Amino acid sequence: MEIAIVGRGHLGSTLSRFWSSAGHRVTALGRDGGDVTGADVLVVAVPAAAIPRALQVVDGYRGAVTIDATNLQGPAPTGHPSLAHLVQSLVGGPVAKAFNTDYALLYDEIERQQVRPSHLYAADAAARPVAEQLIRDVGFSPVFIGDLGHAPLLEQHLSLVRAIAAHGYGPYFSWYAAPGDLWS
Repeated sequence: MEIAIVGRGHLGSTLSRFWSSAGHRVTALGRDGGDVTGADVLVVAVPAAAIPRALQVVDGYRGAVTIDATNLQGPAPTGHPSLAHLVQSLVGGPVAKAFNTDYALLYDEIERQQVRPSHLYAADAAARPVAEQLIRDVGFSPVFIGDLGHAPLLEQHLSLVRAIAAHGYGPYFSWYAAPGDLWS
């Protein structure tokens, strides 16, 4: 899969490394932007306030399957129920909300876990298979919480994750399993 990541920060560079190791062709763009024509998926991994500006300097993404990995800092963007919806309005294609609730600094520990940690995500139907593949390629077990209408829950969930960490329980991995699941 050809992946274009907008953002070379901690999360963008970590995802780039993992996906390159999994055999994907990854192009990471910084502030200067670039052309992503031909990419199978666009990943937005910039600070929330930088989303519109970051996409203004990128060409070739219109209608692309997109993973929104941004974190909400404060209220939802004006006119949109979530950052994922803002991204969708700018890109014009199917979107998944993923990689915003797990600590990128722990990604190198995933393979040492006895059981794959879970990763919560929401996605439009057309973005779901791509999101699941990329989640697995990082080492997580994907947990689908519903369509993109559930993206605000993931963005709000970050407050809970930070509160837990602030009280000495994080950073951490999460595991979600249905009764009887063998943690595959």
